[in-house]
Amino acid sequence: MAEDVKLPSLGEDAPETATVSQWLVAEGGRVQAGEDLVEMTTDKAAFNVPSPATGTVVKIVAQEGQDVQVGGHLCVIE
Repeated sequence: MAEDVKLPSLGEDAPETATVSQWLVAEGGRVQAGEDLVEMTTDKAAFNVPSPATGTVVKIVAQEGQDVQVGGHLCVIE
């Protein structure tokens, strides 16, 4: 079953967008639930988004350098 990974809320008073800095797992790579998938940055901070599920990254939707809205798609894990 495919799982869409989305940019989580960044918290109160946080920006509504973040930039993809670096993918830590490539398309086709295996990932464990809780393992860091991608490094994101805002004008205030850098943070990693963990995987919500164990599986294979089958599609990276947001490319490095791309801005993503909170709730926007990052990748698909199957």
